[in-house]
Amino acid sequence: MQCVSSPRLRVWAEPRQGAAMRNHSLVTRPVQSRFGLALTMAVVSVFVVWLNAKADETLPSSTPDFPSVIRAHADQLVKVESDKGARTLFVSAIGPALEMGDVARTLGANPLPAKLANELLVPDLTAAVLRLMGSLVAWHLASTVRQAVRDQQLPAVAERLFGSLQARAWLDQQGTAPWHESLNLLNEVVASPEWAKGNQEKSPTTLLLAVLERATRLELDAMQAAYQEWDRIRNWKDRVRGFRGQARLCGTWQWIIHNHQQQHQEQKLSLLFPPTGNTQATLPGLVEMIVLGENVYLRWEIDGRVQEDSLQFSKEGQRLEGTFVNSQGGWGSISGKRTAGCAP
Repeated sequence: MQCVSSPRLRVWAEPRQGAAMRNHSLVTRPVQSRFGLALTMAVVSVFVVWLNAKADETLPSSTPDFPSVIRAHADQLVKVESDKGARTLFVSAIGPALEMGDVARTLGANPLPAKLANELLVPDLTAAVLRLMGSLVAWHLASTVRQAVRDQQLPAVAERLFGSLQARAWLDQQGTAPWHESLNLLNEVVASPEWAKGNQEKSPTTLLLAVLERATRLELDAMQAAYQEWDRIRNWKDRVRGFRGQARLCGTWQWIIHNHQQQHQEQKLSLLFPPTGNTQATLPGLVEMIVLGENVYLRWEIDGRVQEDSLQFSKEGQRLEGTFVNSQGGWGSISGKRTAGCAP
């Protein structure tokens, strides 16, 4: 699935102004500033609705209703202060709500033996779950900040961003997250002396618009990241099956190709399939490999020519038998025999 790529929303552009101009309040220009803020909120709301609609069109019909899940578990999301807390919340509530009960059960089980955990890609799965939880926490934070600006509850903005030091420290650890820079930009405005002064009086419209624009950007970035991690997690079982299949195919094979097109010509090859995860030792021309159970599919592309192999394991995984077709009209049989086991 190709994840939704959303354009950046530029709601406002703050011109360079002198100190006197920057300190104009909503009271000084009530009609223009309030109208501008209301218009901006309307634009933002319409854009968020449009983005959700586009996401629903592009993603599978089974895509979860993230906003509803966030609202239902809002009180728990704001209390996430560690990887352990994020994982516990996913296992107990978020995972089942997103119809990922199998993932929740795997992560919630007693510690698995190291070998089995690696075979099930548990370290990779755990990292993806933590990234998803971080995105949901950031998404919720951004939406509550936007709502606070809309309701003119300005002290709640700073309280939400800086209220829990532990929760904020955990978010700051997500330095590689796609939304982290947007979070920093939002913090810059709310931590500024102008914002603190505005809480005592009336916040200038430009500050309100800055917070609104940056909160919206954070929400959109977190939304996109959440969809990406959700897609990765939901394909976890497929990756496990693929890795197991690659591990089973790993080793040295003697390949005999019988081409019916070329007067039953036979060609003998020696192929070395690398261990799982070794991308540097990929066989030349092999662009796709799928191993599901006893079935093996290989696709080769060399100098514009394409060949597809459909094979099956036999003799307890020591032999491969099947057929091939290629883009030049060739077809025939393939017989493979394992001559050496998997080498690290």
